[in-house]
Amino acid sequence: MRILLVTGRLAEPLVRKYGRGCEVFVAPVSVAAFLTPTLIVRYLRKAGIKSEDYDLILIPGLVRGSAQIIEDELGIPAFKGSRYAFDLPQVLEALKQGFRLSREIPADDLFQKDALKKVEDIKNRTKNKRYIEKALKKPYNFLVGNLPVGFDFPHRILAEIVHAPKLSPDEIINKAVYYLKSGADIIDIGMISGETNLDFIEVIPEVRGVLREKGYDAPVSFDSLNTKEIVKAFNYADLFLSIDESNLSELVTEKPVVLIPTNQKKGFFPTNPLGRVEFLERLKEKALDLGYKHIIPDLILEPIPHLARSITAFRLYRERNPEDVLLAGVGNVVELIDADSVGINAVLAGLAKELKISLLLTTEVSPKCRGSVKELRRGLNMMLFNMPKDLGFDLLILKEKRSEKVEYEVKSSIIEAREKKVRLENIYFRIFIKEGKIWVIAHRGTEQLLTIVGEEPNAIIDTILEHFQISPRHAFYLGRELERAKTALKLKRSYVQEVELFSDFYIKD
Repeated sequence: MRILLVTGRLAEPLVRKYGRGCEVFVAPVSVAAFLTPTLIVRYLRKAGIKSEDYDLILIPGLVRGSAQIIEDELGIPAFKGSRYAFDLPQVLEALKQGFRLSREIPADDLFQKDALKKVEDIKNRTKNKRYIEKALKKPYNFLVGNLPVGFDFPHRILAEIVHAPKLSPDEIINKAVYYLKSGADIIDIGMISGETNLDFIEVIPEVRGVLREKGYDAPVSFDSLNTKEIVKAFNYADLFLSIDESNLSELVTEKPVVLIPTNQKKGFFPTNPLGRVEFLERLKEKALDLGYKHIIPDLILEPIPHLARSITAFRLYRERNPEDVLLAGVGNVVELIDADSVGINAVLAGLAKELKISLLLTTEVSPKCRGSVKELRRGLNMMLFNMPKDLGFDLLILKEKRSEKVEYEVKSSIIEAREKKVRLENIYFRIFIKEGKIWVIAHRGTEQLLTIVGEEPNAIIDTILEHFQISPRHAFYLGRELERAKTALKLKRSYVQEVELFSDFYIKD
């Protein structure tokens, strides 16, 4: 196939490097993103490009507008390539495999959409009524409420609302909606250890009713060690966590329960992996004899420094009990290490895949774990494929997959940058973030003049300049702070004006 790659002068070296095997047309503009389809037609016509010269034209993904204009005018099929030159090899390989590019959407966006569509296709297959009926006949699949769980269904996430009795019904509902939008499948009501909150349990039906009105018919699990609370919740919840040797005989139910290898009343918890496995196996047999119908063993995933032994326990149990549906609480592992949660959640999702752990319990208590449910869901989606790499979507939030050094030839004189003393102005601005938006309050002395609210720094700075006369230096300062505030919103971080978002970890010697 004869392919023509269109680019600008600055990107030409990279396009030639990564577009090997293709011809390159360099438009007389410095930055390819400044091109438009109409301009490209004009430049290609001026260069004498004819319909018989090429089979296909690829324009930069950053070009605004449709490539259809180019095809209509020149008679050569034209599509949008990737935004960046170093992704060209993936685009060209996709073309060889028969991938359909778009005239309006950049190729890298298409790859992501295609991959995520494959994820949805996999999930949708498991939502088919006949599929579910057939799968539920197997011992390793069953229902939690109306949700099928087990080996023949995707991994399910339980998102815990910690210390739920301390929250109002509206707060619980808002938290539940947030978790469900983030990718949770089951809402876990976390009770308060050492307390008995029987009246609160009657709030659960109200919460479920409001959630249904909002379009969320999600199962509810109940997490408590208090026997009185669990008994009262039998009529309101679909799954019960933290059943152990101390309360096993008192809580017989046909609803699914999570069985853990402890005796809370005696303070007993086997630390040896094999001992833990054998103890849990004995508890499971006793539970079945008592009349429990669906038992979900949880070997208890411990945080570092005991993570390895608990993974060993899970592995041993899985080898000895290949058809049991397991649960693992991954939240503690993430909470109890001062490291970014995204990579940890990715690894834990991989662990769940390898050990066939069907249910994962997590939460978002501390600020460093904000977004953990969404991260875990993305990680589990990646694990639907054989290798969680080169899928078209990923969990690369702060790091980049491909690194390319871009330098330009310097032909002008070079001077060292010098900072000058800042002249104070009578107008100043206080910036903060709230409810997913950036807020800017303009002051003169102690008087508030105007409050500007928005999501995009450009729109906010334009509005500021429309209402106030400020110096270029002041405008540059505001632009920097507004971009910092937007970055904080994107990463679910806090923002304090003039305080750096990130440490100097990578640039310190």
